[in-house]
Amino acid sequence: MYTGILHTHKLVVVLFLLLYLVKTVLLLANQKDLLAKVKKITKVPEMIISFGFLATGLFLIVQKPDAISQYTWIKLVAVFGSIPLAVVGFKKENKVLAALSLVLIILAYGLAEMAKRNVPKQEVVVAVANPTEANYSLQEHGKAIFTSYCAVCHGQDGKLGLAGAKNLSTSTLTDEEVKNIITNGKNAMAPYKKVLSAEEITAVAAYAKTLKN
Repeated sequence: MYTGILHTHKLVVVLFLLLYLVKTVLLLANQKDLLAKVKKITKVPEMIISFGFLATGLFLIVQKPDAISQYTWIKLVAVFGSIPLAVVGFKKENKVLAALSLVLIILAYGLAEMAKRNVPKQEVVVAVANPTEANYSLQEHGKAIFTSYCAVCHGQDGKLGLAGAKNLSTSTLTDEEVKNIITNGKNAMAPYKKVLSAEEITAVAAYAKTLKN
């Protein structure tokens, strides 16, 4: 369900952005007659898109409250600030307010992408983290990384399923597929290629494999 809502949110955000981009361009170009026609045609769809935008966004936040960061708060301020500016701007045909509303929407979209890709560094507590040392344990290293980064959504046993996280106990992915997802991310999962080293990705992938039934 989470993944479906996530994709729906992305769709309505893009539609919302395109709609306001078209309306703003028409207003700035003084195409008032065409703008009036567009506003009339898109009045109902805009209400549906706006509701979908806010509803799906709030659902995603509620599903993963621990992921709320400074980016999230700035994004929320930008989104809720853009709405009254847009209403007033297009009603009174105020180019400055309409343009500012569009800028805030684009800002919110950009912050959402930044928040997804900027995973904060966590403390990994493990006795030996150097694979070249004699008493190094791949599984222990992987478990420590998993606890720090992955357990919040997957659960320590891999079955929690928060924020669309897959049940690792029933996973049929190969080792390389698991490494690829950890490295590049998928759906709500952020990419970890800039957070974890190749050795750390190998370790956490190996530990995830032990969670299979």
